[in-house]
Amino acid sequence: MSPVAALRVPIEAPMTPAADRILTAAAALFYSRGIHAVGVESIAESAGTTKKTIYDRFGSKDGLIVAYLRRRSLQWRSFVLDRTAAQSPGREQALAVFDATDQWMDSWVRGCGFINAYAELGGTEHPGVAVIIEEKTWVRELFEHICTAGEYDDPHFLAGQLTLLHEGSIVTRTAGAQSDASTLARRTAEALLTPDDRMAR
Repeated sequence: MSPVAALRVPIEAPMTPAADRILTAAAALFYSRGIHAVGVESIAESAGTTKKTIYDRFGSKDGLIVAYLRRRSLQWRSFVLDRTAAQSPGREQALAVFDATDQWMDSWVRGCGFINAYAELGGTEHPGVAVIIEEKTWVRELFEHICTAGEYDDPHFLAGQLTLLHEGSIVTRTAGAQSDASTLARRTAEALLTPDDRMAR
């Protein structure tokens, strides 16, 4: 079994066309403007619906925020797994995660939606925080599965190193305005993933 097969993405629960339209509108607004800056009225207007319909479908704004983060997480995981599954387990699969992230970030100029959301929700008891932590934990688990399949001596530790590189490159690329952050992270990962005897050649 491919190491990424153990991390299959759950299927999003079916929703009505109105709920899907609301969630799509909310996702665009939450990402572009920020979670706290967007009110239910703005979401209803953008979705062409009413506040009552939003509350009927999602219970509250907090429920809508959780749904937004969950959908984004599923989309992100599917995107990464689709681009790593065809690669050889180990080094090539791990580097494919960095390549997938670089490609994903090309479409999201405000950086990582989960980091942005945590900046607003972190330190609170908001249910969205658990979704954010789950997503970041999944990244490390993905690297650990890949490194284990690649038969590295300490896959847990190596996965931690790769996760730090991965997450750091996202922040540095956006908040740090360093356009070469993805390239530097990938080259550093390549060095970590290359056996010493090959490095010496």
